[in-house]
Amino acid sequence: MPEGLWWLPSLVVFGAAGAAMVGAVVGARRLGARRERTALDAGRSLEVRAKGLIVQADNAVRDAEREVEFAEVQFGPAVARDVHDALETARQRLREAFLLQQRLDDAEPHSAEQRRTWSTRIVHLCESSLGAIHEAEAALTARRRAERGAGEGLPALREDAARLKRRREDAALALERLATRFPPAALGSAGSAAARADAALAAADSALDEAEARMSRSEPAAERLSTATDQLERADRDLAEVEGVELELAKAQSDAAAAAAELDAELVEARHERDRAEDAAAQAALGAAIGDASAVMIARSQSAGDPFADRDRLRAARDRLEVARAAARNAQGRLDGARGALGGAIAIAESQLRVARAAIERGAGRVGADARTRLAEGERQLIMARQEPDPVAALDAARRAASRASDAEALAAYDTMGGGR
Repeated sequence: MPEGLWWLPSLVVFGAAGAAMVGAVVGARRLGARRERTALDAGRSLEVRAKGLIVQADNAVRDAEREVEFAEVQFGPAVARDVHDALETARQRLREAFLLQQRLDDAEPHSAEQRRTWSTRIVHLCESSLGAIHEAEAALTARRRAERGAGEGLPALREDAARLKRRREDAALALERLATRFPPAALGSAGSAAARADAALAAADSALDEAEARMSRSEPAAERLSTATDQLERADRDLAEVEGVELELAKAQSDAAAAAAELDAELVEARHERDRAEDAAAQAALGAAIGDASAVMIARSQSAGDPFADRDRLRAARDRLEVARAAARNAQGRLDGARGALGGAIAIAESQLRVARAAIERGAGRVGADARTRLAEGERQLIMARQEPDPVAALDAARRAASRASDAEALAAYDTMGGGR
């Protein structure tokens, strides 16, 4: 090859590389274009659905506009407000959907991703608008059904009110009869329930009268009938409480009698335990509880009062007595346990003291004052254990005697081995 053409092979190599690069770019673009067309084709069904929902939502908004006018005439602006609010919300969402659809329909090209995002948003806006309108219209339809049934509901509610008033009269007679046997405190809750029933019946009568007047003027009355229904149900619950007070009083009397019998039996046992008790503090506390419980029993026998309060007083007195008895039993248990362990503790102390004395005697003059002092203290504690009338205190003294004797033995051994020098 002539020397002037040295560059030709390099040119061929670079040219081939450039051609390959251009081919790759063109291929990638063609592949991307095919993928974009495929994505656009796949999104056509979503766009078609979005357009169909726009038509449905627009028709629903127009129908709701007429429905608001009818509702305002039939029920007034207050009742039609829910439909009106749903209509305004649907209008706002529909306007946004129209703007997005305009973007989809304009001549400017958009990517498949943009078109899919906008179509999805249109579907969401239209479906939420339709749902809000349908929900408001369903509530309005239920209101119309209620109004159509108001004419039949009024007589039935009048009958319910009359029946409850007769029950109220019977309940008043029952309360008067019970008032001759029980104090006002025992009938307080029933009296409150009767007063609430009176107020509820009065409110129901007022609501029924207003509903009847509205129906005569061809005005909506279902709301007042609903109020009357609620008040009658409240009166029914309160009257049931009044009617049940006699049974509750009888049960309270029965419970009080049972509580009195149980407390009387507890008092018999408590007095025996008090007489056998050795712990002075526990004996005093048990005696005080016995006195309180006896006072409750005496007061009960002298006057017949509120059975609820009588039952509660008896139960409280029995609870206090049981606590005092438990404390006395615990105290007696400590004494009995100490008494049972005292003999063994004294024997251990005596044995330990003998060992300590022997250790001091073996050490003779080498045992110092500390060991001898511990031994003397142990002997003194042993004397206290033998003379102490309280078994708990005697047991503690015997244990201290054994402990001092053990210390004396250890100190004696230490001194004997020359540790103290």
